[in-house]
Amino acid sequence: MKDSKAFPYIMGGIGALAVLLIGFYFFCPAINLQSLGFWVLIDIALIVFTLVSRLIIGSRQQVVIEKKPKFMKSILADRAASAMFAPKYYIAPLILTGLIIFMAIIGATVFNAKGYADIIEVKDGDFQKDIAESVGTDSIALMDTASAQMLGDREIGALSDVVSQYDVSRDYSQIDYNGKPIKVAPLNYAGFFKWLNNKGRGITGYVTVDPVSMSGTFCKCEGMIYTPSTYFGEDATRYLRMKYPTLMFENLHFEINEEGKPYYVASIVDKTIGVFGGKTVSGCIVLDPVSGETTKYDVESIPRWIDVVFYGNLICEQYNWHGMYQNGFFNSIFAKKDCKQVTTYTAPEDDETFDTPPVSDFGYIAKDGDIWIYTGITSVNGDSSNIGFLLANERTGESRYYAIAGADEKSAMAAAEGEVQEKGYQASFPSLINIEGHPTYIMVLKDSGGLVKLYATVNVEQYNIVTTAPTQTECIEKYKEILGIKDDDKEPDAEAEAVTKTVEILALRYIDIDGNTYIYLIDTEETIYKAKASKNENMLLLKEGDKVVLTLKGSDIVECKEVE
Repeated sequence: MKDSKAFPYIMGGIGALAVLLIGFYFFCPAINLQSLGFWVLIDIALIVFTLVSRLIIGSRQQVVIEKKPKFMKSILADRAASAMFAPKYYIAPLILTGLIIFMAIIGATVFNAKGYADIIEVKDGDFQKDIAESVGTDSIALMDTASAQMLGDREIGALSDVVSQYDVSRDYSQIDYNGKPIKVAPLNYAGFFKWLNNKGRGITGYVTVDPVSMSGTFCKCEGMIYTPSTYFGEDATRYLRMKYPTLMFENLHFEINEEGKPYYVASIVDKTIGVFGGKTVSGCIVLDPVSGETTKYDVESIPRWIDVVFYGNLICEQYNWHGMYQNGFFNSIFAKKDCKQVTTYTAPEDDETFDTPPVSDFGYIAKDGDIWIYTGITSVNGDSSNIGFLLANERTGESRYYAIAGADEKSAMAAAEGEVQEKGYQASFPSLINIEGHPTYIMVLKDSGGLVKLYATVNVEQYNIVTTAPTQTECIEKYKEILGIKDDDKEPDAEAEAVTKTVEILALRYIDIDGNTYIYLIDTEETIYKAKASKNENMLLLKEGDKVVLTLKGSDIVECKEVE
C-alpha cells in the first residue's frame, strides 16, 4: 500500500479531512457559501492535501537519490526540493485563493454603493412624539458596562460558594425587564478544572444590575449546562453549530424572560450583496441553557421578551453605509456631499472597555417594552457637533432619524466633566431625554474607582447649559430651573379653573417624595388634597379638626394652591 502511487494522495486526503473536521469543531464556521470562514477552511485543507502528498512523494524520491552516486546526490536533491514547492502542484489552492479574493471584491462598496446604502431603512421621526416625557429617567440605562461589571463582581464577592468556582461574565446585555432597563450577565466557570468539578450541576445563577438604583443582584436559577464558558460539546456556540450547521449566526448573548428564566440568543445573519457583503439579520436562535432546547425565529415572529437581535454595533455599521454611500461611492471619497456617520467615541487610555478606539458607541432607552439604541449622527467632516440622532429598535430593526442639530456626545461629556473638573470625574456615554420639549443629554459622572458620584444633564442645542446633582431627580429639577421650567407652576388640568372650598380636616399626612415633603389632607367627605410643604409653609400649623378654605385645582388627588 505504501508503495502504491495512490498512497501519497490518500494520506493527503486524510490530512485534509483532519483539517476540515478539526477546523469545523474548534472554529465552528457555517457550512455556507456566504461564510468566509468556510471558504478559508477549504483552502487550508487543499494546501494541507498538497503539502502532505508532496512530502510523501519527496521522501520516496529521497530514497532513490540516496542510492545514486555521491556526485549526483546534491543535484538531484536540489531538483527534488524545487519540485516540492513548484507552483504547478498548488494550482487548486491558488485558484481557490484567487476565487475568494474575487468574491470579496465583487461585494465591495465601490461596486455596490447603492446596495449598501439601502440595506437599512431609516424613517424620519417626531422627537416630541417618539421621545415623550413619559419616557422618563427610569427608562434610560445610564450605566456603562465597566460600572456594571464592578457592581456585579461586588455582588458575588460576598458569596463564598459562588466566587470560588465562578466569575461574572464580562459581557453584560442591556435588556428591558418588565418595563425597566437592566443589565444582565451570567456566571462563567473560573477555568477548565472548575468546569470539570461543577459541570454536573451547571451554572446556577446570573447577575442583574439596575442602572437607575445602581445596585446589583445575584439571581439563582436551574443549572445552565450549555454556556459560552463550558467546553467541548457543551460550549454554547459549538452546540448551536452542530444543530444548525448551515446557518450563519453571531452575537450570542445572555438574556432573561419576564419570569427571570435565562436564555442565550444568537442573531441569524445573511449576506445580501455579492457573496460576503451586506450583512443583515433574518432572525434569531434561542437556546435554553438548562435543557438544551433551541428555537429558531424569523424576524416577524420574535417574542417580545427578546430584546437584542439587531444588535447595536451592526445597526451603527449599517447606518454608516447608509450615510456614506447614499450619493454614490466616489462622493464618499471626494465631494462627501451629505455624508453622515454615527458618533464615534475614543476611550481614555486606561479604559479597557474598548479594544481599538475610536469605536461606535450608543446609549439605551427602554421604550414600549423594547430596547432602543440612541446614537448621534454627525458630518464626516469631523466637527464637534451633531446634525441629528438615530433611534433604532434592537428587536425589530426599526430605525428613526431626528434632524436636531447640537453638540455631539463628546462635547456634552466634556461639558459635564468641566462642571466638576476639580474632582476629576469621568462622564459615561450619554443618552437622550425630552425635558419639556428640550432635547437633553443625561449621563453619570464616575470617580477613578468607577463609582457613580453624580448625574449630569446637558442641553443638546446649548451645551453650556449644564447641571449636576447626586440624584437623577434633583439633577433634572435643577436643569428645569435653569430653563425657567417650574413644575409647581404647571396646572394639573390646564382647562380647569381654580375653585375655593371650605373643608374640615379629618386626617393629616406628611410624605417625602424625591426629597420634597408633601402634605396630604383628608376631609370628612374622604377627599384627598395635597400641597408641597415648601410652597405652603403655613399648612404645617394645621391639625386634625381644623376648618380651612382651600383654593383647588385638579381632580382625583386634588392639588391645593392656597390655604386660609
